[in-house]
Amino acid sequence: MAEATDDDLKVVVGERNFTPHRHQFESLLPAGVNTSWHGVFDEAALVADLADADVYVGGRVTPAMARAGSGLRLVLTGGAGTDKVSFDDLPAGTKVANTFHHEDSIAEYIAAAVVTMRRDLLVQDAALRQGLWASAVYRDGVPQPRTLRGAMVGYVGFGHIGRRTADLMNAFGARGCAVTGSGRVADDAGLEWHGDTTDLGRLMEASDVVVVSAPLTASTTGMIDAAHLRRLGASGVLVNVGRGPLVVEQDLFEALRDRVIGGAAIDVWYRYPTAGDEADPSGLPFAELPNVLMTPHISGVTRDTFVGRVHDITDNISRLHSGRDVLRVVNAASD
Repeated sequence: MAEATDDDLKVVVGERNFTPHRHQFESLLPAGVNTSWHGVFDEAALVADLADADVYVGGRVTPAMARAGSGLRLVLTGGAGTDKVSFDDLPAGTKVANTFHHEDSIAEYIAAAVVTMRRDLLVQDAALRQGLWASAVYRDGVPQPRTLRGAMVGYVGFGHIGRRTADLMNAFGARGCAVTGSGRVADDAGLEWHGDTTDLGRLMEASDVVVVSAPLTASTTGMIDAAHLRRLGASGVLVNVGRGPLVVEQDLFEALRDRVIGGAAIDVWYRYPTAGDEADPSGLPFAELPNVLMTPHISGVTRDTFVGRVHDITDNISRLHSGRDVLRVVNAASD
C-alpha cells in the first residue's frame, strides 16, 4: 500500500460480513483511500484504530469508539439499522449513512418462515424423526392446514422489507394491511388499508400473519405486548425481522407457551454474543417451545445483500473523498 498523504482517507472496516468481499470493496475505492480491516468485533482494537480514522464501516459504534474517533467524518453502518450507533458521542458534524439491499433476502426468509409455521413443518419434522406421522391422514385431531390464499398479512412497518414481502405474499394470493409511524406508505402494493400505530390493535385482530419490520426507537420499543398478541389469536403467526425489543419479551414467551398465538418465527433477539458465537438469545426458555422458529439474525445475510451494500458504501466513500454529497444520511434510527 502506498504511503498515506494528508489528502488520503483512512477507512476502518469493523463489519465482518464484508470480509468475503474485501477484494471487490477495495477495487471500487479511489486512489488515496486506505483500509484497515477487523475480522472480529474487538472494542479495544477498534478504539485504537479509530484514533486517526476518517471513516468507519460497521453497524455498532459504542460510546468509547465514537469518542476515540475524534476525526471521524463519516460512519457507514453497513446495514439499515442505526440503533447501535452512539450518535451523542460522535464528533460534531460526523455524518451517519445507512444502506439497504436486504429486502429481497428478508422477504424470502419471511415467506419461508410463514409457510413453515402455518403448515406446522417444525412439528412434523421432529415427529417423523421419531417415526411418528403427524398428519391428518394418519392421526386423529390433526387439522388440515390452510394455504396463504386469502389470508391477511399485517405489516408493522412498511419500508423496504414490508414492500418487498408484500410482493411475495401477493403471489401466494394473500391480502395485506399495514401500520407505519406516519400512517403513510410510499407504495401500497395492493394493501386493503393502512394507518398509523394507533391502528396496531386493529391490524393484530384482522391478521392471520403479522410481519414486524419497524425500526427500534424509544416510541416503538415494546409496541407489541400481551394485549396485542391476544388480538392476533390462537391461529395467528408472528414473524419478527425488525428488532427483538419491538415485542415485549415476557409477553411473547407466555403467548407462545400458553398457545395464545399459534406460533412465531423470531430472527431478532434480546441478547447477542459479545464475543465469539455463543450467547443465549433470551433469558427465557424459547428453545423449549415447539411452536417457534429460532434463527440467529440471518434473514438478510446473503451474498446478494452484501454485494449490493459494498457498492453503496464504496460509492459514499468515493463521494466523501471527492467532496460530493454523501447519500442516505440519517439522523436517527432507520427502518
